[in-house]
Amino acid sequence: MKKLLCILSAVILNVSCSNAQKTEFSKEALSEKLTATDGSQVVFQDILKKYEGKTLVIEAWASWCSDCVKNIPKLKELQANNPDVTYLFLSMDKTSEKWLEGIKKHELSGDHFLVKDGMKGTFGKAIDLDWIPRYIIVDKTGKIVLYRAIETDFEKINNTLKSIQ
Repeated sequence: MKKLLCILSAVILNVSCSNAQKTEFSKEALSEKLTATDGSQVVFQDILKKYEGKTLVIEAWASWCSDCVKNIPKLKELQANNPDVTYLFLSMDKTSEKWLEGIKKHELSGDHFLVKDGMKGTFGKAIDLDWIPRYIIVDKTGKIVLYRAIETDFEKINNTLKSIQ
């Protein structure tokens, strides 16, 4: 019985640690180059520096993702209700053509970058990307205050934004 309890405790601890809230991006994520809409390559750390002193909502998405597309009205409502927040979109699209078409088609307001190797690549792994759309909120000090939120977590996203304004 004691063995079973030890094993069960270890499993629970492992699962809870793997879903832990991160407060900063890993070195791997920060050093990854993303593609800007003009085709230039920009290191993620330099992208984040642009938003120092601002509250930032990061959305990982793709134009082919039906959950992402269905969620756009909620995102636009979030933007309308939080005009002082900056929005950064990181696309997991497979081609820059589809990515740029998606931005235009869905009229997404904010800054946009393409992750060159998608969800399963270096950057996706570095931010523990296992689902899109995925939201990360960074406060004005540069600290991650919400690391894992998906399309069903808009109440949590709204509450987080209210608590840090």
